[in-house]
Amino acid sequence: MDVTDADVAAIPVGNICVPHADFVAVWRAASDRDHEDFSRGGQGWYAAGVATTCRWLATAPSRLANGLTDPTPAPATHRTALAYEELIEAEFLAAERLAETRPELTQSRPGWCEGVRATLRWAWRRQGPPPLDAEVPAEL
Repeated sequence: MDVTDADVAAIPVGNICVPHADFVAVWRAASDRDHEDFSRGGQGWYAAGVATTCRWLATAPSRLANGLTDPTPAPATHRTALAYEELIEAEFLAAERLAETRPELTQSRPGWCEGVRATLRWAWRRQGPPPLDAEVPAEL
């Protein structure tokens, strides 16, 4: 799913703890890889987990094929509430146990749990490297 300028402009300041440009670069890279990987057979679950987690943190809606939008569900708990600081922390804790609480994901979506955890650790807790390599464009 494309990351629009409107999506980027609407990112709540308190929802990410890394530089805005870095977050957007990772989100766009994950969304591009997700799309590319799925078009080649659906093996992009790690990138899909990163992209979905970024979309949820940014409170960006999911655009449906019919043109309508829905709130992006939280990647670990599937809550449909928009992300805010306390809910992000709860989601982080749920994501840390995701492979235990939803073991079927490790088989049906290999890489998803890892992508969700890596993104929340980086963007929310500022722990570890970005979940994907992404080139941050030079700002004017």
